[in-house]
Amino acid sequence: MGRAGLKVSELCLGTMTFGTGTDEQEARRIVDMSIDAGINFVDTANSYGGGQSELSLGKAISGRRDSLVIATKFFNPMGSGPNDSGMSRLHIMQAVEASLKRLEIDYIDLYYIHHVDTQTPLEEMLRALDDLVRQGKIRYTACSNYQGWRLMKALWTSDRHDLARFDCYQPQYSLVVRDIEQELIPICASESLGVVVWSPLGGGFLSGKYKPGQRILPGTRSADAWAYPDTYFAANADETLQAVVDVGETLSRTPAQVALRWCLEQPAITSVIVGARTAEQLRDNLQAASFRLEGDLLERLNAVSRLPDRYPESMEKSMHERRDSAVTDA
Repeated sequence: MGRAGLKVSELCLGTMTFGTGTDEQEARRIVDMSIDAGINFVDTANSYGGGQSELSLGKAISGRRDSLVIATKFFNPMGSGPNDSGMSRLHIMQAVEASLKRLEIDYIDLYYIHHVDTQTPLEEMLRALDDLVRQGKIRYTACSNYQGWRLMKALWTSDRHDLARFDCYQPQYSLVVRDIEQELIPICASESLGVVVWSPLGGGFLSGKYKPGQRILPGTRSADAWAYPDTYFAANADETLQAVVDVGETLSRTPAQVALRWCLEQPAITSVIVGARTAEQLRDNLQAASFRLEGDLLERLNAVSRLPDRYPESMEKSMHERRDSAVTDA
C-alpha cells in the first residue's frame, strides 16, 4: 500500500450491495469465497445502504477479523442534522464510533474521506484523523475522489504539522474512465500512495452484459435509476468495449476478467475493488487474478482507450527533446 508496510490483495472485495441487494446469507457466501481465493482486503462505507452494508459485513466477518484489512469511509449524510455529514471533527468522531459499532470491530484498518468537503478546513479533518490513529481506532488514513491539487495540499499539511498522512487514494478508474492518469496517478506515484480503484467495470458497462451502443438494460442497476457513470465515459467508450470483447474471445476470458486485469496491469495500481450481488458473479471476477494481460493485446487496449493529452501536457511533453536536440558535441 504505497510507502506503508500494509500488504493487501490485488483484488479488494467491495460490499456496497451488502444488506440491500445482497442478503446476509449471500454476503457470508461472498466473504467466504473471497477469503478462500486469497483476498484479505474488504471495502465498505458508512453510507452504503444507510449503514446496512457495514452491519451485514460485520456479521459476515465475525471470528475472522484479524486476518482481514477492513476499509470504510465517512462523509455522506447519516442523518438530517447539519453535523451529520462532512469532515468536521464532530462528524468524524461520531462517524467512526458508529462504524465500529456496526462492523462489530475495535479498529478500522483504512479510513477514507469519501468525498470533498469544501466547508471544513483540511487541517481540522487531518488533526481529527491523526487523533484517531493515535487512539488506535484507525490504522491508516486515506481519501477518495479528491482533485490533484487538493490531494497535494492535504499531504503538505500533514507533513508540515506532523500529522498522519494519507497512505491511499481511491479513484474511479477503468478502460472507459482514465482521467486520473493525467494528474492523480503521477501524484500517487511521486508521493508513494497506494491506489485502490472503484468501478473498474464502468458500472457494469465492461462486464459483458452490454453491447456497444447500449446504456440501459432491464434488470440491471442502469434500469433502476442507479447513478450509472456513463457521464464520465470517454467519447470512444463503445469502441473500447468492442476491443475488450475481442480480447476476451482471443484469450477465452470474459470481458469482465479482461477489464479487471487491464486495471491491475497499469502503473501505480495497488488493488481493484470487485463487487458482486451474488457469489456466482464474484466467482467470474476472481478469475482476473489468474492470468496476465501482456504484449499486443495489452497494447491494443491501451491504445484504443488512451485519452488525448491536455494542456499543459500537450505542450510540454516534448520539451526535453528540444533541450536534447540543442546540445552539440564539443
